[in-house]
Amino acid sequence: MHILLVEDDIDMSKALSRALERRGFEVTCCFDGMAALSRIKDAVGDLVILDLNIPGLDGLHLLQRIRSQRIGTPVIVLTARGAVGDRVAGLNAGADDYLAKPFDLDELDARIRALLRRRSGTEDGLQKCAGLRFERSSGAFYHDEDPLEFTPREHALLKALIVKPGHAVTKERLFRLVFPLEENAQLEAIEVIVHRLRKKLTATGCEIMTLRGLGYLLRVQQASKLP
Repeated sequence: MHILLVEDDIDMSKALSRALERRGFEVTCCFDGMAALSRIKDAVGDLVILDLNIPGLDGLHLLQRIRSQRIGTPVIVLTARGAVGDRVAGLNAGADDYLAKPFDLDELDARIRALLRRRSGTEDGLQKCAGLRFERSSGAFYHDEDPLEFTPREHALLKALIVKPGHAVTKERLFRLVFPLEENAQLEAIEVIVHRLRKKLTATGCEIMTLRGLGYLLRVQQASKLP
């Protein structure tokens, strides 16, 4: 699990990132709001831990910006602003959880894991990305309440991507999953399937992004591309 830690206090950032890494998380540190916005748009991290008092673009405006663009990455606000009004403002701006400093590391760990479980769908057998969802029990994809039809190869590729929205899956791994027994298939065939899926996913609010040298990832559509 990968966390984007947005905290301008370098000592706090180093200490917290080390503590989280000891608990099994991968951590990327970011020290100002504009840099954080860029990384969130690039789907860096399964979850964001956000201080509100950051330079460039403060935490509340950062939250408002990403939610207005329909970026659904879970966000835990971790800040010295602990008053009820501050909590309400943070949650209303789009935070999924709010924890005031000083905090207990065990409580932060528990909140991170609970939020990631809810967002990944492991509590209800669902995996989701914007309006697209996959029911593991039935193996079916839905756009809101409407079932979606895919070819077996499209289904296999999309299933691999929705396991971790925002995480790249290599073209080689997708090839093994989509063409497990076909010795004559070419690696470039994956590009054809991705092209067809992109057309079918337009209305769902999701898109498949190409990361050169890394593979493909499924993410919430950027605002400029939404229908």
